Amino acid sequence: MKYAVALLLAVTGTFVLAQPSNASSRPHTVVGTPSVHRVGHEFVVKGRVSAHVKSVKIQKRVGKVWVTARRVKVHHRTYTARVPAATTTSTALRAASTTTTSRTVVVKPAGSDSCGTRPAKADGSLWSCSFVDDFSGTSLDRSKWAVQTQFASGVQATHACYVDDPSVVNVGGGTLNLTVRKVSTPVSCSFGGMSGPTNYIGGSVFTYRLFSQQYGRFEVRMKNTASSFQGLHEAFWMWPDDRYSSGIWPMSGEIDVAELYSYYPNLVVPFLHYGYGMPVTPGTNTAWNCAAQRGVYNTYTLIWSANRLEIQVNGKTCLVNTSGDAAFQKPYIMALTQALGAAGNEYDGRAPVPATMNVDYVKVWK
Repeated sequence: MKYAVALLLAVTGTFVLAQPSNASSRPHTVVGTPSVHRVGHEFVVKGRVSAHVKSVKIQKRVGKVWVTARRVKVHHRTYTARVPAATTTSTALRAASTTTTSRTVVVKPAGSDSCGTRPAKADGSLWSCSFVDDFSGTSLDRSKWAVQTQFASGVQATHACYVDDPSVVNVGGGTLNLTVRKVSTPVSCSFGGMSGPTNYIGGSVFTYRLFSQQYGRFEVRMKNTASSFQGLHEAFWMWPDDRYSSGIWPMSGEIDVAELYSYYPNLVVPFLHYGYGMPVTPGTNTAWNCAAQRGVYNTYTLIWSANRLEIQVNGKTCLVNTSGDAAFQKPYIMALTQALGAAGNEYDGRAPVPATMNVDYVKVWK
């Protein structure tokens, strides 16, 4: 007696399949719907079988290929499997059991909300989703995002004006696409000492006057353009909501969760701005050893409480700050930027332009 059961658990594009390792083509009933619970950095999958099965294989789907990740024994017609969880998950688990009458049951895993499976806090409780955009539509959701048109990036000789134009800000293919590119007709803007006409435009969006939050978990999964030539700069960053905060920068605060420079193609640099004249101190307000390869998707996470800010890259802690500074005791907005570089990373014509940052999702919990 054999049975077949599939658990398809969407984990950032990866799926998990559970099936008996000694299964044959003859189907038999699964008893109930297998349960899935997130515990820390794992999914615990529990199920029962109606037939004598010795073991169950857990497989990951990589592209179109299924790869075995776990094999667990069945005891008294039950099994428990632990599957490593990616940083983020989808909102639903599909448990499909094949029987003589064929049936499919769609369930939500325990602790799931609009952001997907709820991550666990340090105390074991679960985060609750407060903002999510997976960019599954065909246009930017203007109820969540405003397009930046006041800033510019780069240096005077090669600066890009931020514009509200679909050639540099658009949604399609399941991602938000922010681009910096060259145009034949010069445009003008003025910001930070840069002014006058330029042949470069860029894309940036932020949640100004639309969404802000004090403390919580903030996460972005994004990919930039592969290049080792200087000139490209991307960022996931945050600054205080001006409806609830005032002050002079940098004392007012800024959280650069992830800044990426094409001059450093294997690194991401986080930076926390607070305090006047505070020196650059790796391990306190920045880090210079956080790995993030350009040209591939990476996940950047901020876990923020009253006395602690932790920045993670692909689930690995990158920077921890425990200053409890007043700059971080207020609601912040979020921003995503595709820029031209400055301060040693100036664009010199060698980096590929147009260059695009693709954002898979933005999620916030509280």
